[in-house]
Amino acid sequence: MVEGQTAETAKISELSFEDALRALEQVVRDLESGDVPLDDSINLYERGEALRKHCQARLDAAQAKIEAIVQDASGAATGTKPFDSDG
Repeated sequence: MVEGQTAETAKISELSFEDALRALEQVVRDLESGDVPLDDSINLYERGEALRKHCQARLDAAQAKIEAIVQDASGAATGTKPFDSDG
């Protein structure tokens, strides 16, 4: 475990994107239910924020790996270039 990292955060960092997203969705459902005491709601919110950050980091890493196919004038593939999110 990294110094300053809680056991809960360490577990989150080991989750796949899909598992983290499911956990985040459950946190949202729990918070929206209104059945959670205030202190637990605060803890759930903090866990949700950690899960959101983890999901965003996984998405950012995946986006960085995406490559666009470069085509010549005739439409033939000539190689690839890094993804450019600016269009």
